[in-house]
Formats: sequence, C-alpha cells, structure tokens
Amino acid sequence: MREGQRMAVIGAVAAAVVGAAGFGAYALVGGGDDESSDQSQRSGSDSGESKSESVETGPPSSEEVRATAKKFLTAWEAGDIADAAALTDDKAAATKALTSFAKDGKVGTVTTSGSSASGGTVAYSVVAEISHGELATTLDYRTKLKVERDTSSGQVVIDWQPTVLHPELKKGQSLVTDAAGDPPITAVDRNGKELTKQAHPELGDILDDLRKRYGDRTDGTAGVETRIVTQPKKGEKVEESEKAKDAKTLKVLSKGTPGQLKTTLDADLQKAAMKALDGRAKGSAVAIKPSTGELLAIANTPATGFNSAIRGSLAPGSTWKVVSAGMLLDKGLAESAAKHPCPKYFTYGGWKFQNLDKFDIKDGTFADSFAASCNTAFISRAPKLENGDLGSYARNTFGLGLDWQVGTGTFDGAVPTQSDAQMAASLIGQGAVRMNPMTMASVAATVKDGSFKQPIIVSPSLDNRQVAKAPNGLSAGTAGELRALMKRTATNGTAAEAMASVGGDKGAKTGSAEVDGQKKPNAWFTAYKDDLAVAAVIPNSGHGGKNAGPVVATILNAG
Repeated sequence: MREGQRMAVIGAVAAAVVGAAGFGAYALVGGGDDESSDQSQRSGSDSGESKSESVETGPPSSEEVRATAKKFLTAWEAGDIADAAALTDDKAAATKALTSFAKDGKVGTVTTSGSSASGGTVAYSVVAEISHGELATTLDYRTKLKVERDTSSGQVVIDWQPTVLHPELKKGQSLVTDAAGDPPITAVDRNGKELTKQAHPELGDILDDLRKRYGDRTDGTAGVETRIVTQPKKGEKVEESEKAKDAKTLKVLSKGTPGQLKTTLDADLQKAAMKALDGRAKGSAVAIKPSTGELLAIANTPATGFNSAIRGSLAPGSTWKVVSAGMLLDKGLAESAAKHPCPKYFTYGGWKFQNLDKFDIKDGTFADSFAASCNTAFISRAPKLENGDLGSYARNTFGLGLDWQVGTGTFDGAVPTQSDAQMAASLIGQGAVRMNPMTMASVAATVKDGSFKQPIIVSPSLDNRQVAKAPNGLSAGTAGELRALMKRTATNGTAAEAMASVGGDKGAKTGSAEVDGQKKPNAWFTAYKDDLAVAAVIPNSGHGGKNAGPVVATILNAG
C-alpha cells in the first residue's frame, strides 16, 4: 500500500472535551445515566474481575444496553481503543478495526450524537474528521451497534461487526484515505486527439484498463480519496491498481491531475468504424496497420458491454481458410494453379461435410476453390494431416494463440488439437477454433505485410513489455500465394461484391460460421487495402460477403 501511515494524536484535554461534547448530545431513549447502570456494566468490561459462581443469562436489560453503548462510544471518541475493544465480544478484531479506522482512514476525531435504543440495538450518528496532509474533510453518517449477553461468561458485550464503525464496512474491508489508485489519464490517438468515453463510449472499458495499467507511467498525479477498500488476504500480494477496483469512494479530498497517454488508435477511423456498424443489433470490427501491428480502430455495437472485438471467442468460419491455405501450401498439399478437388461432399471422421448450397467445382484449381470458399477442398486434405498440425502452424506462422502483450486485455485466439471430424472442421474455421475481429484482422495483416506483427494499442517502450513473435514466420513464397488468393477472392470470388468500391492493393476472404441455437450463421469478413487490414463479425446475420463485407469495405475506404 502506498498510502501514508499516520496516526492522529488526540491530546488528553482535547479527548476529554470531545468526549464530553459527543455524549453531551448523546441521549439514549428510555433511561438516564446513573451509578446502577455503570455498576451493572462493570462485570462486562473489567477483564481482571473473576466470574460469579452463577452465570447470568437472558438478554441484557435496557439499562445494560444503554450503559454499554455509552461506554463504547465514549471510549471511541476519546481514542481509547483498548477500552472500546474490551467492551466487545471480539477484542482482537475490534482493536484491529478501530486502529485501522484512525490510522489508515486518517481519522483524527470522532464525535457521536443523536443516539436511540430499541431492544438491544443502538443507532447513532457519527462525524469523523479526516485529514491528509493539508487536506481535510468530514464523514457524516448514521450507523448502529448491537448489545448482547455472552452466553459463556454472562457479560454484557457489543456484538462486534465492521458496521459499528461505518454502515458500509464489511468483513475484510477497511476505511482508507490516500492517493486513490492510479492517476487519471488523458488518452489521445496517434494524432494527439483526445479519446473520451463521452465521444467514444465503445472504448470505455479500454480507457479504464489503460488507466489502471499506465496511469502511474504518465506525468499525472492520483487524487486523494477516502474509500472503503477490500484488503488482501494474508500472504496475498495485490497491486494498488487492483485494490482500487474493489474500492468504494466515500469522499474526494482532491482530484487527480491527468497524465497524457498516447495510443495507436485513429479517432477519425474509430468514428468511421462505429458508423459502419450502424443499424446492426450486434457487431464488431477491428482495423490494424499491417506494417506495424498498431491497432487503429476497435468498434462494437452495442457500444457498451462486452468487448467482442478484442476479447470475443468465436468460430471464424471460412475466413480461417487463409490460415489453413497457408498450411496446405507449405506442406505441399495444395498449389494455387494446380488441380484440386472440390466435391459436393466429403466424409471424414464419421461426418459428412458439404459446401454451401451443395455446390461443387469440376476440374478446378485450388485458387478456384479458395475464391469460391469450397469447404470440401480443405476437408479432403484432413487424411494427410496430423491432429496438431493446424494449431502448430497457426502459432508458429501467424502468432495466433501466443500470449500477446497488446497493452490492454485481449483474447489472442485458440486452436486446440482435435481429432477426426473436429480436426477436419477446424480447417474451415469451425470445430474448436476460436478467434475475434482483432485476431482475424491480424491474419489479413500478416498476409499483406508478409510477417506477423503483434497488435499493440500503446508503444511497448512505455512499459518495456515483450511483444509476441511468430517462431517460424510466413515464408515469402507462401505470403505471395496467399496475397494472390485473397486478391482473386476480392475481385472475382465471394468477396467481390463487397470489395467493388475498394481500390488499391486489396485482398479479402469471406466467412459464415454456424452456431448452435442460431437461425443464421455469424457473418465474417477479413480484408486489406494497402497498409490497412480490417476484420468484422456480424452475429446471427447470414453470409459474410453480404453482411460483414460492407462494414469492412466502409472502414477500408475511410482509411
């Protein structure tokens, strides 16, 4: 913990005055302040007194309730932690909590007033005066305690609960006044334009995450707050930023000064990506700069909620054939210009696979099958593959499934080893293959650039993090063939209609992923134009070319 450690010292005279002032206004309903109540309570507070031969039973009297509550609150006001804790049924817990309330909460003076008793419960108002350096504030609230009789000793005690000190405190929590977690940030795009939640609500979770990760790496300063904080368990190490997640702010003593954090995003392209998703109930899109891996836009609709664009885990459908095609080319199991089977059906592992609308291509090449998105052209290669081939190729060549250090939380793809029909289904982006628009935009970017560049949202130099590297990389020959396959798909294949408005050096691949329980497949589309790669998914919408393609084309043209 980085908060200062200072215990307020209450002078004897001040304590006496405060105690008198606090209880001068303290009026317990239903009785007075007499010697008999003090005498009846003494057995519950004097630890050195021996037990009587017969243990008293039954609930405490109203006089005992009033007297015990009065003694506790008077001791608390006076700063007599030992005396206050001795009046409870858990002296150790009460001592720890009272000490922390003063020390960690920076509470110098406590005044109680306006008390009332009902049965064994006493309600009262508290004014806690807080100071942190030259800053000062007060907490003004109402809470309560419960007085009961200890069944083993017969003593009248306070049932110790954290709520005795503050109504919102729970076990394992404490009051803390300190610099509140991480400094605020002013996030800016690559051109220096400020990125705010108001202008870009779809980036809200990312901006919050960036503050937690990098707020202390900017020139900003954290504000001072009084908070209720969940303390780490014994032996558990918790970073200040993690602790702040679980904190509730009660008072702000000073606001922090934001530090500027530069991101790789492009505010204009971000707006264009969100506009491209207009009219879709759900959808996600990501834009990447292939030559650097920099994330340029991260769009989701609805704008708030789960960030499927970078954290989603979905079957990518036939857009995945870009990766599978690379593997088949590298293994000599396919050649763009060579004859390649594309039958209506192909059975493997006990499952009969087919193409969309059961089409086939007679005497066609692998390039023909790729452009038409022929499933059986890929499934027919399954008998010649080992179960782990696809996962290894995806990791080693495209960097998928490695631990990406993007700068914010992401899901970086998964290609688990499968067998039989599930392995075959993985070749066409079904089975257990899981991706999102960020990972599929990275696939297109890798093909366009010729090498894998791990996506990033802030410069790795900011925190010296190590970005992921594809161990083998994409060979120049295979990269050239994949670009040719994607270009043909964008000009004469399933992506041609969507990409008709896109000029420049372009390539694309469509996809439709079947999902159990959905009436329509998830529509996928990944493409590149010059030094810009984009991928999008529109759930439960149908064919990728017709539903996700226009979104991607709009973003490419805006870039």
